[in-house]
Amino acid sequence: MAETRIVKKFGFGIIFIILWMVFLPRGFAQDAFTQGETCFLLNKPEEAIPFLELSLAEDPANTRAGLYLGISYQQLDRLDDAIAVFRKILPRGGDETARIAFNLGNVYYIKGSMNYAGQYYTQAIEADPAYASAYLNRANAMVQAGSLKDAISDYELYLSLEPRSPKRPRIEQLVAFIKEEFAAEERRRIEAEAAARAEAERKQRLLDEISASLQAAAEESTGLSAGTEEVLGYDDAFELE
Repeated sequence: MAETRIVKKFGFGIIFIILWMVFLPRGFAQDAFTQGETCFLLNKPEEAIPFLELSLAEDPANTRAGLYLGISYQQLDRLDDAIAVFRKILPRGGDETARIAFNLGNVYYIKGSMNYAGQYYTQAIEADPAYASAYLNRANAMVQAGSLKDAISDYELYLSLEPRSPKRPRIEQLVAFIKEEFAAEERRRIEAEAAARAEAERKQRLLDEISASLQAAAEESTGLSAGTEEVLGYDDAFELE
């Protein structure tokens, strides 16, 4: 009964790890990593996780174990766990820094946090300026965030790094669409400015005409001379009855 309560509370994965940590000899961390890596490469994240958790617990410097573990969490939609692992190993990422930052950006992208996604894609690019996928995903994040003009350069950089990418036709179509939208927006801006200037000029002409008319009227009123006014006379006398 006690064993059943433990399993219900913690799950088989934790029990498995505890038993292996207690009973297996030293050096098992590397064996656990090998097993976890094998399961990971066979696309069996659920089986890989217990081995990778144990490997990382025994050897926190094994950033590849952390990388595989984070991706496995992501595959199982355990996004917060993936973020926690990636952020923990990122400061000591070494040669894996670009890949860790890239995958962390991917998790934030899935969660809809485009600003964070963009930040980590940028960190991946800083660690590896030739990381084509980081440019592509950063461009996608920019599009989602509404920064279309900034996305164009990243799409073009991606295509320069991956000239034979099967995504090229769709990217070129998207870039052409964005450029056309900006061109149309620029045309609308120029037309609106021209219309505003024309309207301002029309109003100014009207004001000038009204002002000139009022000025002329004022000048005429000041030039009037006082003439003799005709006085009506009554020939008949008033009679009182």
